[in-house]
Amino acid sequence: MDGQIATSPASLTPSLSGAARALGYAGLLPQVLCVGLILAGHEWRYAALAGGFAYAAAIFSFLGGVWWGQAVASGRATTGAYLLAVTPSLLAVALFLPWTFGWEWPGPALLYLGALILGSPLIDRALGFAAADFLRLRWHLSIGLGVLTIGLGLLADRVM
Repeated sequence: MDGQIATSPASLTPSLSGAARALGYAGLLPQVLCVGLILAGHEWRYAALAGGFAYAAAIFSFLGGVWWGQAVASGRATTGAYLLAVTPSLLAVALFLPWTFGWEWPGPALLYLGALILGSPLIDRALGFAAADFLRLRWHLSIGLGVLTIGLGLLADRVM
């Protein structure tokens, strides 16, 4: 190697900027607002419940896009990585179907969606494409959004 030190792709990735971190944490604000509207008994509480589901589903789908992009950029992804990357959007749509058919919604769907978001960093870790500082931020944001989404699911009975 001509005296060069071998480095992993993750170590070549620059640290996340302060703006990236701040905007990541700001991404929790819509869900905080939804929970607040429901707790306050605001007249928009049903819209907050639906909006909270839509936001969590969009973020969960976005995570699949992140995994897809990381898989492509790595140059070493398997078919399994791409399969995992499309799964969040498919699950998000599946969790929306009960509302579409008039079944019990959104409480159970929000609970499942929150749990999936909580566990999503395990996929990042299993794929092995994410830099350490990105993975650390992912854990923080997934715990925050997952807990808030589960909270919305638990509050759904107050709205329905």
